[in-house]
Amino acid sequence: MTTTEILSQRMPRIDALTGLRWYAAFFVFTFHMLVFAPLPPLASAFLGEGFYGVTFFFVLSGFVLTWSASAKVSQSTFYWRRFARVWPSHIVALLVAIPVFYSFDPNPAQTWVKPVSLGVLALSVVLLQGWSLNPTILFSGNPAAWTLTCEAFFYALHPYISRLLGRMRVRGSLIFMIVVVAIAFAFRALTASSPGEWFSLIPLPVTRVTEFALGMALAWAMRCGWRPRVPAWVGLTSIVAVLVALVLIPRYRAGGIPALLVTTFSNELITVACVLAILGVAVRSLSGRPSVFAHRFHVRLGELSFAFYLVHATIMYVFLSIFGSQPASWLNLLWFALLLALDIAVAAALHHFVQRPIEKRLRRWKDTRANRSALVSG
Repeated sequence: MTTTEILSQRMPRIDALTGLRWYAAFFVFTFHMLVFAPLPPLASAFLGEGFYGVTFFFVLSGFVLTWSASAKVSQSTFYWRRFARVWPSHIVALLVAIPVFYSFDPNPAQTWVKPVSLGVLALSVVLLQGWSLNPTILFSGNPAAWTLTCEAFFYALHPYISRLLGRMRVRGSLIFMIVVVAIAFAFRALTASSPGEWFSLIPLPVTRVTEFALGMALAWAMRCGWRPRVPAWVGLTSIVAVLVALVLIPRYRAGGIPALLVTTFSNELITVACVLAILGVAVRSLSGRPSVFAHRFHVRLGELSFAFYLVHATIMYVFLSIFGSQPASWLNLLWFALLLALDIAVAAALHHFVQRPIEKRLRRWKDTRANRSALVSG
């Protein structure tokens, strides 16, 4: 088939990946909760790896956008739909976060509160904060939103990477993935061996684009008919195995080569594991076999995951400012349960009253203009 024919096919929705996305968001939530309510050391060490949920988001984003791509959607419409999907919820979450993370007279004891800076906040409004490695700017506005800078950059590149992949089929896509993985590992080795050099100052949107590109290539290979027999449990177990290795090897075998390798290449190892997990879950779903992640409960939570991600840190820091940091204890699981329930409730409100209705209106406005232009030109 030609590229146009492939893109003209309507691909089935893979609900299991939506459900799986929830667990990535939940893992990020547990990571941030440790600032407020830490658990005993080993449990905290494991949940402390929760920021790798973002890696899963980036890979999955590339996969989903390529899997659902259509020849009927113009580049301008693609960009507009991405804006409609992300920016309305982002700006509402930002407005809620500002009073939590900013003050005209910050309390030195609350290290997370920064002095008001309109210039820095303006960068957050237009999602440019992630181009700085300065933590004050990188985590400005809503601290969790630095990832949206990366996503915005990925969206900008998506049509162009798609054109490159469109010249390939299964074999080419797999070679593309191997090359991207090699580049990611090589870059990490370079920065680890020569810290402080100019390449260590490359902004995150650029250094993380390999994760998005891998998701894109995986989706394109599958759209071209690739269906390897990779059980879902293999990919999911690989993620757990890498996380366990990251916690236990440096803890009990510090100073050895294995500890050096897993700590140096942790993000790359997790990225490969995420690719395997997405592949396994997608293949299982497309074969018609049931998946626990496709259960309506998980899918519903997955649909809330973007809003949940945007608000969870803000709510947690509100509790931190009121109650202070808690001593490490298993009893803190009660705080986990309370804030999880509250985060889901707030995320549901943001999703239903902001994200969905505004996205629909913005998409309808663009589609109407496109149809009018088509009629005029016709």
